[in-house]
Amino acid sequence: MASAFEAHALDGAYNAHYDRPAVLALAGDVRGRRVLDAGCGPGLYAQELVARGAEVVGVDRSEAMLVLARERLGDAARLLPADLDEPLPFADGCFDLVVCALAIHHVRDRTATLREFLRVLAPGGRAVLSTHHPTSDWLRKGGSYFERRQEEDVWRLEGCSFTARFWREPLSALCAAVAAAGFLIERLVEPLPAASMRERWPEDWEKLQREPGFLVLRLVKPPVA
Repeated sequence: MASAFEAHALDGAYNAHYDRPAVLALAGDVRGRRVLDAGCGPGLYAQELVARGAEVVGVDRSEAMLVLARERLGDAARLLPADLDEPLPFADGCFDLVVCALAIHHVRDRTATLREFLRVLAPGGRAVLSTHHPTSDWLRKGGSYFERRQEEDVWRLEGCSFTARFWREPLSALCAAVAAAGFLIERLVEPLPAASMRERWPEDWEKLQREPGFLVLRLVKPPVA
């Protein structure tokens, strides 16, 4: 399953041509920055961050994903097992940036996870998060937009299938979790897909011109937090 996901994410429409460009754009100049890639998967974002001059530590709860990340990155990044539903195995204030791409909607308690991100960031540090857009979840799954509930997506990739469970909740609840964790919202972006998507996936490109798929936030830890 991990290898099938890696192949899908490496050059898939929603990963390579939508989420990854948006996340990296908000991450900005990372040269010399200490970056935590939280939920690093097969290391695709970490690879980009390393190439841009960051000192990267990646964590994921899946050992299979970490094996792929190690194959991709070698000793260019430090890669460790860690579950985002649990306290992170790092000292306070040891990172300048946390990147969490398409993982925060899988955790049980967003506020608790965000508090851990805040804790490991230096004062003035930032976190860049991408997640399902609440409107997209509502359009896909129906029901009440305002209800927090767990949903399932069935992924079929290269002859294998697996179920991915995630939490949906309204935008106001996500913003409340950010505030409760102690972060300030610096940027909130509803990205449009990269132009490179249009030729290969015209239907996806057209859809994302009309309705949002993902949401990307850049959060800042107040200097006195």
